Amino acid sequence: MIRRLDELWDVAPPAFWLVLAACVYFVVMAARLTVIDVRHHLLPNRIVFPSYAVAGVLLVTAAIVLAVAGPAPGCAPEGGAEILGVPALRILAGGAVLWVFYFVLRLVYPPGMGFGDVKLAGVLGMYLGYLGWGHIFAGTFAAFLLGGLWSIALLAARRGTLKSSIPFGPFMLAGAAAAMLLPA
Repeated sequence: MIRRLDELWDVAPPAFWLVLAACVYFVVMAARLTVIDVRHHLLPNRIVFPSYAVAGVLLVTAAIVLAVAGPAPGCAPEGGAEILGVPALRILAGGAVLWVFYFVLRLVYPPGMGFGDVKLAGVLGMYLGYLGWGHIFAGTFAAFLLGGLWSIALLAARRGTLKSSIPFGPFMLAGAAAAMLLPA
């Protein structure tokens, strides 16, 4: 997402400002949620729920502005005119798909995943959906990889057991941020 900002400026300055605002909001939201989740194992609705509206409005509007401006190659979010390839629809579909994925994980093994993580997954799916389906996969994979490595480190240092719970929100946010930095 960050790598595309310079190209976005040349094609559609309003879309540039919308995506930049979405990125700044993501950083602020991620910092607040990380601190709260590490301290309290909680992802508060008062932060997560408004994030749906902020991310949705900013990213969908940016995608629409880009579609109207006729983006240059390599600048637009991945996808074309097919049904779910339309960037605005992919943003919403990405949020829904990631929410359902985490919901299924929660349903299968409730002690392993908090419902705050499920709610946060929808927001992250919207951000990653702006970039493409590959980014959704990469961000999700990175979250589980980082969380798994942290758990192994805790076990190796004898600071945790197999029954220890870790706040997963920070790893979800870090995985999404890492995927946002990937090239298109």
